[in-house]
Amino acid sequence: MRYGPRCSSPRHGTTPPLKAEAIADAQDIPHKFLEGILNDMRRGGLALSRRGGNGGYRLARPADTISIADVIRVVDGPLVSVRGVRPPDLSYSGPAQSLLPLWIALRSHVREILEGVSLADVAAAELPAEVAALTDAPDAWVNP
Repeated sequence: MRYGPRCSSPRHGTTPPLKAEAIADAQDIPHKFLEGILNDMRRGGLALSRRGGNGGYRLARPADTISIADVIRVVDGPLVSVRGVRPPDLSYSGPAQSLLPLWIALRSHVREILEGVSLADVAAAELPAEVAALTDAPDAWVNP
């Protein structure tokens, strides 16, 4: 199941860059924390930056083509790892053998959800129906 982006931005590339301070203030997050994320996104090819009075940051491509998985990968690395190792590089023996397919299944579902939600979806507060439905379970919001 692929959730696919729904929002398209025909004006991509025509909007002026936004200053990190303005984004941090609007989202009520620390400026330095955001700068780190924006720099990771720039190095990962997801954002462009421009210096100067009219400078700031903007997306390198339309928001509907950048998944949340893309952002997480450039900021934090692999979506799912165990002790810093990707599941395919793990091996277990004996009774723990079933852990490997468990980690692979977890990775598959995390990837499916995060790759199926775009920055445009988040910005529009319109998560794909399949993702939104996962929050409808009575215990979805409760920590055991």
